Amino acid sequence: MDRAALLGLSRLCALWAALLALFPCGAQGNWMWLGIASFGVPEKLGCANLPLNSRQKELCKKKPYLLPSIGEGARLGIQECRSQFRHERWNCLVTAAAPPGTSPLFGYELSSGTKETAFIYAVMAAGLVHSVTRSCSAGNMTECSCDTTLQNGGSASEGWHWGGCSDDVQYGMWFSRKFLDFPIRNTTGKESKVLLAMNLHNNEAGRQAVAKLMSVDCRCHGVSGSCAVKTCWKTMSSFEKIGHLLKDKYENSVQISDKIKRKMRRRDKDQKKIPIRKDDLLYVNKSPNYCVEDKKLGIPGTQGRECNRTSEGADGCNLLCCGRGYNTHVVRHVERCECKFIWCCYVRCRRCESMTDVHTCK
Repeated sequence: MDRAALLGLSRLCALWAALLALFPCGAQGNWMWLGIASFGVPEKLGCANLPLNSRQKELCKKKPYLLPSIGEGARLGIQECRSQFRHERWNCLVTAAAPPGTSPLFGYELSSGTKETAFIYAVMAAGLVHSVTRSCSAGNMTECSCDTTLQNGGSASEGWHWGGCSDDVQYGMWFSRKFLDFPIRNTTGKESKVLLAMNLHNNEAGRQAVAKLMSVDCRCHGVSGSCAVKTCWKTMSSFEKIGHLLKDKYENSVQISDKIKRKMRRRDKDQKKIPIRKDDLLYVNKSPNYCVEDKKLGIPGTQGRECNRTSEGADGCNLLCCGRGYNTHVVRHVERCECKFIWCCYVRCRRCESMTDVHTCK
């Protein structure tokens, strides 16, 4: 074997070792890590070496073509979680410092049973539905495509009919349930059963948010744009809109009892008879205030976070800094401005400076 071939082989071995280090074979069912994996890495590793539980690995082996959609679903969920909470004390921080796949991506919050846990499970399940459904509509898979139940029908009297490619959200929801939902009967311990039931419910609440926000788009046909006939199809909303709905559900989430008899009930005695809706977000334990760093729980605290001095909302210095006050420093920005095209042929710009006050929590 020549020197070049040996060098190529050593590089390949080094790459493979790095990939296995990225996703250890013995990792627990931590599919969320796929959302921060480098492009193409999960596909190169294969289902057996990914941080999935045994059921997920089996499903992955049967449907390996869904792996890019699973990773994209995780990425969507993580990105939307960060976006929705970017100005709050808990800002959906992922534990990227830990070796990937060896611990929960969201650290303490993933198993704390709090409102934050509820949002994470809901938004990640919704992201998986959204991504898989989009992939079906794009024709990237053989076993699903557009929603065939809407190919025919409509209303001739109202001048519209179903056509185009309606998103098959039912397939996306089916796959999300199959991939994420773990049977309660396979768990031991009262506390773990309560948390698992809560997580399963919140998974479904996330899926319901995608289905609830399905909309109908139409295109007109007719002479001179008269819209005599319309072709209509169903489409999913943007994931940002789904994230806003889930954030609203988070704000109005329901605390449940830590004891399950036949079904989950509200913790508040005065509200126990009020039924829990399938699109409610549920939590068991109250959230910490996230103000002060707690290394044991992986809570970074808000010290050093940038805040808005004039805001009275969650991003305001009073709330975000938890009453500790804030530091102010001036930042100088230098940029090109007032650019003009000079004949011929270059652009002349001025150098503009501006000063901005930046406030950070003490």
